[in-house]
Amino acid sequence: MATIAFQGELGAYSHEACRDARPDHAPLPCATFEDCIGAMRDGRADLAMLPVENSTYGRVADIHRLLPDSGLHIVAESFLRVRIALLGLPGTRLSDIARVRAHLVLIPQCRDFLAAHGIRAEAAADSAGAAADLVRRGDRSDGALASVLAAETYGLDVLARDIEDHGHNTTRFVVMAREPLRPAAGAGPVKTTFVFRVRNIPAALYKAMGGFATNGVNMTKLESYMVDGRFSATQFYADIEGHPKDPPVARALEELSYFTSKLDILGVYPADPDHFEGGLTPA
Repeated sequence: MATIAFQGELGAYSHEACRDARPDHAPLPCATFEDCIGAMRDGRADLAMLPVENSTYGRVADIHRLLPDSGLHIVAESFLRVRIALLGLPGTRLSDIARVRAHLVLIPQCRDFLAAHGIRAEAAADSAGAAADLVRRGDRSDGALASVLAAETYGLDVLARDIEDHGHNTTRFVVMAREPLRPAAGAGPVKTTFVFRVRNIPAALYKAMGGFATNGVNMTKLESYMVDGRFSATQFYADIEGHPKDPPVARALEELSYFTSKLDILGVYPADPDHFEGGLTPA
């Protein structure tokens, strides 16, 4: 059976993204993002599911640094709505819970619910791990904030569902493969992801971006980050709507090349139809 690597333990939100996007692949939990990439390189995994950004917390740390040097290619994107559940040991009631543990980013999202029920929260390394640890400890006054999948994985009861204060927290993932799998131009909505470094000339970034504006190409993401810890070396990570063979995109990328010292396409892949902005009609 084909496998898909993800960072975290079984029951993590990344595991849920794997199950939703690639239900025919066996999940392969990895301790770090580097381990996910390593599993791809040594053949233990056929695909990798990596988070790149979250609607609440922005860019996922280290991902933009790791992807360009991974030797892998983006072949799909997937969005997961982060739904938080309060989990307890079997037979536990909500009124029994005095403390919950979860990843630090989940706790503030449930502040209203926790306050209303007089539950204190403690940070854990990850939420699926907190669920697994709850089983090992066996304390019926403890709970975990995690996914419903984590409850299914570790045999816990779901004491409350969708307890987040705001229902918009979504994580965007990319599916990585060893070989590119580009859809045909004009076959449907497509995204292209690339990284580039501008040349050391006045207004280079302004000029580089001008080609996308004049050709009507919608750029949905542009982020900068330092390379090798040097303030003078900045690399940009970008997502655009469209295929490199679409004439507007081809012209924009050609113009970009005049003002860059490095330009690498990380992936050309189908856009998620539920999240496609539709800024470009393929030619």
